[in-house]
Amino acid sequence: MVSIPKSGYCYPNKVTRIDLEAMEDVLGSNGVEAILNLAGLEEWVDNYPPDNLERQVDFADFSAINGALEEMYGPRGGRGLARRSAWATFADALRNFAALAGVGDLAFKALPLPAKLRIGLPALARVFSQISDQHTTLEEEEDAFIYTIHRCAICWGRRSEKPVCYAAIGLLEESLRRVSGGRSFRVSETKCIASGDEVCEFRIDKEPLE
Repeated sequence: MVSIPKSGYCYPNKVTRIDLEAMEDVLGSNGVEAILNLAGLEEWVDNYPPDNLERQVDFADFSAINGALEEMYGPRGGRGLARRSAWATFADALRNFAALAGVGDLAFKALPLPAKLRIGLPALARVFSQISDQHTTLEEEEDAFIYTIHRCAICWGRRSEKPVCYAAIGLLEESLRRVSGGRSFRVSETKCIASGDEVCEFRIDKEPLE
C-alpha cells in the first residue's frame, strides 16, 4: 500500500477510536488488526487512540485505514464495509456529541420531516467542523441538500478514478435514518478530492426512498 504523507490536519482521538470499535463489530478484532497492519498503523493493534477529544490522529492515518479496507476486500467489498462501519460509528457518536444528542428528544421527534432534516444535517456538519480540522458545510437546494467536505480525512492523499468516501456516505445514511425516524435516503458522492475535484460533495435527496 502506498504510504500517505502526513497532512498536518487532525481528527480527535475519540472519533478514530469509535470508528475502529465500530469496524471491529463488523470485521472482528482479527480483521481490524489486518487492516491496521496493511495501513502501516501496527502501533494501534490492541492499542486504539485514547478516549478523548485531543486532535492527534493525522488525516493521513485515517485515510490509510479506508484505503486498506479497499485494498484488502476489493473496491466493492471495502466500500460496503466502510458504509456498514460508519452506520455503527454514528450510533456511538450520537451518544458522545451534544450537538447530535438532541435528535432523540421528544420535541425533535414531533417536528415534520423537512424541519428534522434542516436541523439534523447542519448539526452533523457542525460537529466535524468544531471537533476536527475537517471543514464541512451544508447548502439546501430545491430537491436536495449538498453536504460538502472541504478538507477530507477519508480520502486524504489517495487517488482514484471514482469517488471513494463511502465512510462519509454511510455516516450520512445513518444520521438521516436517526433524524427521520428510520427512513432511508439516497446519498451520492458527486465530487471527490481523490478523483481530482476541489472538494468532496454529497447530494442528499430530500424525499425518502420509501
